[in-house]
Amino acid sequence: MTDTMLRAENRGPEAGSLGQDEPYLAPVEKPSGLMMKLVYRMTRKRFGKVLTPLKVFAARLPLGFGKFTGKIAQLDQQLTLPPETVMLVREQVARTNVCLFCIDIGRWFSIQQSMNQAKFDALEEYRTNPLFSEKERAALDYATLLTREKRMDPETFGRLRQHYSEREICEIVWLVATEHVYNMTNIGLNIHSDLLCQPGKRPS
Repeated sequence: MTDTMLRAENRGPEAGSLGQDEPYLAPVEKPSGLMMKLVYRMTRKRFGKVLTPLKVFAARLPLGFGKFTGKIAQLDQQLTLPPETVMLVREQVARTNVCLFCIDIGRWFSIQQSMNQAKFDALEEYRTNPLFSEKERAALDYATLLTREKRMDPETFGRLRQHYSEREICEIVWLVATEHVYNMTNIGLNIHSDLLCQPGKRPS
């Protein structure tokens, strides 16, 4: 049995006719509530489209759920870590979890904020690429291990502690944990990239 056939079988008969890259739930193109209609309009203005997680996930839940995910972004503004470190950690977690939507939108934000795109291009080889400092490598090693293994060893934590304050360490934990909220939402509903950007090119 092929992987595609296995995925269709596991989804059950109603989902078996869906394309491999289609969300498991049909996008809600016309939301019923006034506030959700406003959110659709605002995201269309900002991104040029209504984001798929909004149409598939948030539109089916009470507004408070969407506010919760928005609160994560608001709290990120209180982090003391450099913005580029924040985005590198989030991108690494999304890459490790293979959340295509999060990889795409993370890159979009990094371009919007004029971050060093060469670093994001080289993220797969951060351990050896000279663009990354030992400090950044320590944070990315920590994020990768925590994401992949769901555990932490004293050596990896010790290297992190050499470079970051206790508050910054807690901020990195926050980034890993909250990125999982985004990642698992999209992976669980088979939401893929919204093609918001091409790496290295500034979106219009």
